[in-house]
Amino acid sequence: MAELSVRSERWPIAGAFTISRGSKTEAEVVLAEIAADGLCGRGECVPYARYGESVEGVMAAISGLAGAIAAGLDRGALQHALPAGAARNALDCALIDLECKRSGRPAYDYLGLAPPQPRVTAYTISLAAPDAMAAAAAAAANRPLLKVKLGGAGDTDRIAAVRGAAPHAELIVDANEGWRPDNLAANLAACAAAGVTLVEQPLPAAADDALATMARPIPVCADESVHDRASLPPLVGKYDAVNIKLDKAGGLTEALALAAEAEARGFAVMVGCMISTSLAIAPALLVAQRALVVDLDGPLLLARDRPFGMRYTWSTLEPAQRELWG
Repeated sequence: MAELSVRSERWPIAGAFTISRGSKTEAEVVLAEIAADGLCGRGECVPYARYGESVEGVMAAISGLAGAIAAGLDRGALQHALPAGAARNALDCALIDLECKRSGRPAYDYLGLAPPQPRVTAYTISLAAPDAMAAAAAAAANRPLLKVKLGGAGDTDRIAAVRGAAPHAELIVDANEGWRPDNLAANLAACAAAGVTLVEQPLPAAADDALATMARPIPVCADESVHDRASLPPLVGKYDAVNIKLDKAGGLTEALALAAEAEARGFAVMVGCMISTSLAIAPALLVAQRALVVDLDGPLLLARDRPFGMRYTWSTLEPAQRELWG
């Protein structure tokens, strides 16, 4: 009989992480563990208030399935037992990890995927004053891909400052719903002038219809507007790409299906993450194998990580060790 346990953990961030919605100095994650037959499968999620989630609520949702887990709830049934979101993600990844341990097969093989290869990840520059962002960009200027957080007054100055400080890095921008229809064109033009190659979620999800009626000088990627496969149809004509995160999709099972359907609908795929430990990044790297843009730098932003954490060679992310997950 499988036994479920759940707990929250706090992991300090190296400095602070700031986006348009605020700043934080630690990542609070939820860890689900499913023990059976002397083995333990683990999954990590990050509840996000933007989607109506809290640590307490996510833990309660996970704990509420303890009886079903003990009775043999599998991944297929899990997709209907909980909605897409952080709670389902933790359980989905824990079930996969447990099955991999039971079968002795690595996660990619268990899921019918090719062996994962290293991928270059973006490195995030937090939202701040232009000079502070320029200093952060200069310190990371040798990284091949920088993700620049915008979303406030003065963004045109910010992106110009970052480009000046990191003239050779590829830049992508994440506005985190911080722009409005009346400043969208000017901000996109400033990004185009700085050589930005992708802009994430410039407008609030509830106000993104404006994207369908304007020329987009840079590809625009949905983030807060996309969660699982059910959210894809309204995005056609408004976005060029979608950012898939396991916490939004509700686990690796749905994330893989979402990636396939997004590609079939003509979207480019980006894979992203919350600020988390390597335990949350390991399954995401399997989706990242088919992504055009990879943004899996969560552990790089922490002051410390879990044992057997993901290995980063500067900005190149290596496949997970099986002692960690899968």
